[in-house]
Amino acid sequence: MKDLTKGDEATTLITFALPMLLGNVFQQFYNMVDSFVVGRFVGTNALAAVGVAFPVIFLLVALIMGITMGSSVLISQFFGARDRERLASTISTSYIFLFGAGIFMSVLGFFSVPFILNILAVPPEIYAEARSYMSIILGGMLITFGYNGVSAMLRGVGDSKTPLYLLVAASLMNVVLDLVFVIVFHWGVAGAAWATLISQAFSFITAMVIFNRTESHMKVELKKLSWNKEIFGSMIKIGLPTGIQQTLVSLGMMMLTRIVNEFGPATMAAYTAAARIDSFASMPAMNLSQALMTFTGQNMGAGKTERVKKGHRAAIIMNIVISLSITLLVTLAGHWLIGIFTTDGAVIDIGARYLLIVGFFYIIFGTMFINNGVMRGAGDVFIPMISSLLALWIVRIPCALLFTKVFGMGSDGIWWSIPAGWFVGFVFTTWYYRTGKWKTKVLVRRPPLAEEIE
Repeated sequence: MKDLTKGDEATTLITFALPMLLGNVFQQFYNMVDSFVVGRFVGTNALAAVGVAFPVIFLLVALIMGITMGSSVLISQFFGARDRERLASTISTSYIFLFGAGIFMSVLGFFSVPFILNILAVPPEIYAEARSYMSIILGGMLITFGYNGVSAMLRGVGDSKTPLYLLVAASLMNVVLDLVFVIVFHWGVAGAAWATLISQAFSFITAMVIFNRTESHMKVELKKLSWNKEIFGSMIKIGLPTGIQQTLVSLGMMMLTRIVNEFGPATMAAYTAAARIDSFASMPAMNLSQALMTFTGQNMGAGKTERVKKGHRAAIIMNIVISLSITLLVTLAGHWLIGIFTTDGAVIDIGARYLLIVGFFYIIFGTMFINNGVMRGAGDVFIPMISSLLALWIVRIPCALLFTKVFGMGSDGIWWSIPAGWFVGFVFTTWYYRTGKWKTKVLVRRPPLAEEIE
């Protein structure tokens, strides 16, 4: 656990965000390994089939994990306020919610696969592989929820190192299992799905064993788990708008995927490969946002609003430096990066074009996310939801349809719609941050003589 209410703001953010960044590098790495192995050793259609699954997985995870983010905000604010009792109650309630929601979503996800694939207008030539991959992954939502939920709660108490260790273990195991299941056993996309699920299960179970052998705040004792209605209500209040936001994003990504699917397997495979690179490129900004959310929660709980503003300024500067470096890389090395996943020349050309168009706008994407991190940490969660609604449904989706169907820009029209949405979200969140209204949304304040948490 780490107290983020003390020390130099920039140094505090960097040291807290770096383990999260490394952890997410490994998280994206094992997602990338799935795409790399099936793209290289199974084929273009298999790569496209794996790509179809990701927005669907995001959709089923979105609402539940949004509420989990609400618990993370509460945990960070209770930790900053030194409220030991309500901190423990929030963690207990979060565990109960995660297990219940995970079981429900595993059943729902498994049986909804054919319906989802029909909605996405998946081409017949990749339907069987997409169904196989999605059935396995969606049937294991309980593992996915537990794995991600524990990491979110740990970040709330300032522990970004344990999630890193768990992700490293999962990533290394996934690489080995991918190679064995796909190349040696010839299980195709099903092998990649089982590799991912088994790796996540290993890390989740390992985390539970570690917690139960220590005096950690994350310790799980089934007999002592208790449900706190008031705490859950606060989790819903904070997390539901974020969950709705994530759901809107995932539905938007599914809509975008449907538009991509109309251009055939080559464009689908290119989009899958480019999206993997895009995930890596956006990670620094997203992790700065997550770090700033916890930083804001703890400091707002401690009544240090000015420190939050200094942290925001430091994060913006870091984002500018990092984003410019990433832009240079993806725009100059686009063909080589897409070539990691496939040897198909058409797929490489389309994917490189995606990176060239989108790559120039990572600065505004990062600024938008950093602004949202402050608002979520303060408990002002409706504004990020509105910004996502504006960026995705009012701008990106209409622009993608307009550019491709009216202006005849082909797949380039889809790629240009992405930064168009980012720009609107950037303008809106920057304006709102400057109004200062987010300062009034904090739910927890540190009592003057509260006992320190060791």
